[in-house]
Amino acid sequence: MLLCGKSLVNNFFKYKRKVFSNILVSSRRCKAATQPPKILFFGTDNFSLPSLKKLHLNNFDVSVVTSFKCPANCVRSYAEQEKLALYRWPISKEQCAAYELGVVVSFGHLIPLHIINALSRGIINVHASLLPRWRGAAPIMYAIMEGDAKTGITIMKIAPHQFDIGPILAQREMTIRKDIYMPELHAALSHLGADLLVDTVNNLDERVLNASPQNDADATYAPKITSKITEVRWSQQTSMELFARYRALYGFKNLSTSFLGKAVQLLELRPLEIRLPASTVLSPGSFYFHRLRKSLIIGCAHETQLEVLQLRVEGKKPMSAHDFSNGFLKRAQSLQFTQNKLVNC
Repeated sequence: MLLCGKSLVNNFFKYKRKVFSNILVSSRRCKAATQPPKILFFGTDNFSLPSLKKLHLNNFDVSVVTSFKCPANCVRSYAEQEKLALYRWPISKEQCAAYELGVVVSFGHLIPLHIINALSRGIINVHASLLPRWRGAAPIMYAIMEGDAKTGITIMKIAPHQFDIGPILAQREMTIRKDIYMPELHAALSHLGADLLVDTVNNLDERVLNASPQNDADATYAPKITSKITEVRWSQQTSMELFARYRALYGFKNLSTSFLGKAVQLLELRPLEIRLPASTVLSPGSFYFHRLRKSLIIGCAHETQLEVLQLRVEGKKPMSAHDFSNGFLKRAQSLQFTQNKLVNC
């Protein structure tokens, strides 16, 4: 009986220690899950910077990965100024060992699988569109160019091997004004993205649990902008389409055409706001100088007209439409802009 009693007592204390141990482990896990993750931030430009600043100012433990190729790298400058740990891209999985969550914002490099797997809570991405619309490098420009009424920010999990295909954790919309220019929308979205990023990191477990896959059937693409997209096709594009493209590329590239075998960049333009008499409707590409408005009036597709106030001819400095009229039109045999000759002016 005595031995049996001792056995019962020992078993009781073993059971008690096991239960207490399980509670302690569970408590530690809960505490770890609720603590903010150590973040490794991947970014390179002025779209990335507001997100990095927001994380840092909200007291997240954040270190930075960026490219050292460009000397004017605002992300690198901020990290150095604030004495944040800084890594040169590419990095190794060993360098990721001290971090739990990766955050990618306008980084421009595909993150390899071994880096994704090196971070215990994965990598999330801030993308400047309402995915799956406008996957790719230039979503802001394409949203303006295609006349979208709204855009926004998507935060998604990074998936290996392809850009912008991962499950969506959060989205936030904003309207696109019909007269907005790319730099303004770019700045607005960068700050919207920073706000949504902090909210997502603060609620990361819940957002991951409720993540939704993208519908590939609804996907549209916004590839990297090349000089080809600046070419004006007067017979195919209306004045409003050209104005949208001009606003989308503003501050980055200029629309281009050709006159008398020379490349011409259109530096300042707008759709014509006055109605021309029926007798003065212009064929696509043909133009004249309007003395009262001091602008070139150019015919576009569907009998629409574009007004150009400033331009640059290959080999010349920027000039007003008035100066262009005085310098080129009086001796010209044909007042016709033609298919683009892609030469840097």
